[in-house]
Amino acid sequence: MTVKFNNRDPVYVQVIRHFKEQIAKGYFEPGQETPSRRELANQLKINPNTAQRAYKEMEEQGLIFTEGNMPSCITKDEAVLKSVREELIMEAVDLFLGSIQSINVPLEEVLELVKKKHEVKSGEAEDSK
Repeated sequence: MTVKFNNRDPVYVQVIRHFKEQIAKGYFEPGQETPSRRELANQLKINPNTAQRAYKEMEEQGLIFTEGNMPSCITKDEAVLKSVREELIMEAVDLFLGSIQSINVPLEEVLELVKKKHEVKSGEAEDSK
């Protein structure tokens, strides 16, 4: 597991975002065990306290759960999994809209361009399989 950390956001927040992205992409399956806090700290070369803080926050958000002395696991709650995906999509949409609105592109033109680009990208993805 590798994460490119930036200097703007706290590391634990970036770790949480990484987990959310992996969940949304399907790399982390519902119920899948996560690395221990110590393993995560070693893998990402971060302070163990930072890993602990990320896990604590993810448990509070319902992204992971820990039962007794068992390893932490990715949530099986479909509502939480769906909300993670929607959160990431809405962040991307907000960034995109901010860029587009600054150059006054009409909505219809934006939608048509996005649709065309999506079709091209989908075709490229199919060709690479």
